[in-house]
Amino acid sequence: MGQEFFIKSADLQAKIDQLLPSQGGLGAGFDLSASTQIVPIVDLTESAEGSQLRSDLQKAVDNATTETASVNNTVTAISTTGFYNVNVAYALQNGGQGTIDIFDGASAKTIRKYFCFSSSENYGEDNFIVFLSAGLSMRVTSSATGNFVNTYTRQIADIAGNLSNPLSF
Repeated sequence: MGQEFFIKSADLQAKIDQLLPSQGGLGAGFDLSASTQIVPIVDLTESAEGSQLRSDLQKAVDNATTETASVNNTVTAISTTGFYNVNVAYALQNGGQGTIDIFDGASAKTIRKYFCFSSSENYGEDNFIVFLSAGLSMRVTSSATGNFVNTYTRQIADIAGNLSNPLSF
């Protein structure tokens, strides 16, 4: 027979309330508890959060996917808060470079940089997830004519982390 311990934690209680809103937390007068007894666990997190898709499927491209192309300029690819899946395709030549940065309106923080160190061409692809809070944007830059940096972005979650399912065509 296992022993039972009660846990009083506002942080844990808030997480239970967030993950299981239909349960209203544990109800009045009940605390979280722990036990030394081994109990099998069934993970219902995805269902409790309202998502039925696996996380890899959550990042699928759809008709809400936005393309941004940079050729010898800087363009803003994303200016709305949230989490975004970003796919990059680039073609650089003659010592050219491409960058992706997070811009706060005054200064930029480079998060990706692509180079071509010779006169031959350099092609490549990249994929990452970016988070933008209020006041931030993601920009794409290529250094010269003949150098291309394209991004394909889709929001996968809002600023609070609520997942966005792909749209149907």
